Amino acid sequence: MSDTKINLEIEKNVDAIKLAVSNMNRRLDKIQEGGGAKRIEKLHGEGKMTARERIDYLLDEGRERIEIGAFAGYEMYAEHGGCPAAGVVVVIGYVRGRQCIVVANDATVKAGAWFPITGKKNLRAQEIAFENRLPIIYLVDSAGVYLPMQDEIFPDKEHFGRIFRNNARLSSAGIPQIAAIMGSCVAGGAYLPIMSDEALIVEKTGSVFLAGPYLVKAAIGEDVDSETLGGAATHSEISGVTDYKMPDDKTCLDTIKDLVDKFGHFETAGFDRTEPKAPAAAASRIYELIPENPAKPYETLELLRCLVDEGKLTQYKEHYGKTIICAYARIDGWAVGIVVNNRQVVKNAKGEIQFGGVIYSDSADKATRFIMNCNQKKIPLVFLHDVTGFMVGTRSEHGGIIKDGAKMVNAVANSTVPKFSIVIGNSYGAGNYAMCGKAYDPRLIAAWPTAKIAVMGGEQAAKVLTQIQVASLKRKGEAPDPEGERDLFEKIKARYDSQTTPYYAAARLWVDAIIDPLDTRKWISMGIEAANLAPVEKFNPGVIQV
Repeated sequence: MSDTKINLEIEKNVDAIKLAVSNMNRRLDKIQEGGGAKRIEKLHGEGKMTARERIDYLLDEGRERIEIGAFAGYEMYAEHGGCPAAGVVVVIGYVRGRQCIVVANDATVKAGAWFPITGKKNLRAQEIAFENRLPIIYLVDSAGVYLPMQDEIFPDKEHFGRIFRNNARLSSAGIPQIAAIMGSCVAGGAYLPIMSDEALIVEKTGSVFLAGPYLVKAAIGEDVDSETLGGAATHSEISGVTDYKMPDDKTCLDTIKDLVDKFGHFETAGFDRTEPKAPAAAASRIYELIPENPAKPYETLELLRCLVDEGKLTQYKEHYGKTIICAYARIDGWAVGIVVNNRQVVKNAKGEIQFGGVIYSDSADKATRFIMNCNQKKIPLVFLHDVTGFMVGTRSEHGGIIKDGAKMVNAVANSTVPKFSIVIGNSYGAGNYAMCGKAYDPRLIAAWPTAKIAVMGGEQAAKVLTQIQVASLKRKGEAPDPEGERDLFEKIKARYDSQTTPYYAAARLWVDAIIDPLDTRKWISMGIEAANLAPVEKFNPGVIQV
């Protein structure tokens, strides 16, 4: 290929990913408006800060932070007026130098009411806190369960009540929980702040009660106002339910900072970290490498050199199982074991062509052994997905691809060192599982705007389902209609394509975030820092025949 053609390809790649990142940021800007300018103005009129303003004030200025679930609820609940960011903002950042996770209800979105996705996002925040022994701070301002959808948020195992069960489990595990009642806190939701270790309440705006004035009137005929029933004076001076009475939001947040400042230090996992070094290639080089057409191969090793310190990689079994690259490296100083799908077309030792992004028996075997080694040496694992699945066909089935794939999935499932997943491109079928998709408990999982997550690609799914439909017609003695066949194919493909986007995945919290590829190192580094707070259990791989 001539230099001119290469330069044109690079320009197309850069333009495509810059456009994708720009579209992502535009959507984020809209999400960050919450319920809109009028509701923000109303909140300010009540003397309250917004959820994001509270978090900005609480976290250390100038320190890195990552937001979990910003796209949760995206394009969902349209019939209910939408639910930007699931009506709750979750951020991992630093308070007085201590890494914490902050959960803040957004009162501009349906008064902070809990939709089904709100519950799922809160549970995810608590899961992150529990796995990493990360202190959790709740900034409560919520009207409670969104009643029109109560059957989808109230009674099941992973619903609203699980939040309070987790409060108890976090407390039992010695993980600090601080709650600030900065607005309404009603009914079952009243348990969340009071089951935390310490609770603060803001005068005039904060209130907490099992039943509000209207329900009290309906239930027992008593007339009472909110402040008398469950305001700051009531719970700080009479009931003793809360621990600190605060005059305003800022004083409340300042007091939380002082409380966090006094936390003791706990045992760490002992992950190795040296002085961080910059990658060998500029991070912006990533934009040049990821092809505009996701079917095209690219230089996976070159991509890694944009992510790891000084571009240094120690490849494990470099010349075996080439469709997966396994390597030891450092990211922002942290020692990591990287498992990444090699998107180059390669030849194995027999001279046979192997397609990039496909997991073959030899690559599954290699990855299994590498994952076990990282567990043995207490090295966190980083999975970079661009996988179309395991190899299929007679030769692969006869060669035991299912068995080899099962070994890899077993190793991933039983791994006790923290795992971090970044979905770069495709993440299809069992390949998603083997590369530590959401079902396999990554500590954090993020997607680039180029990601696609599904059981298979839209075109493949449409072909399969169209063939089934045509076969069904033939069995009935009906001739397939070519035009109808094409229409069916396009309809199925369009549906699948819409469901494979990273936005569809992020809306349902299959991934924690969609991120600019340039933020990948930050996500991995902050994730390992959090994971280092939790000692690692001994690795027990179960039955893996190697």
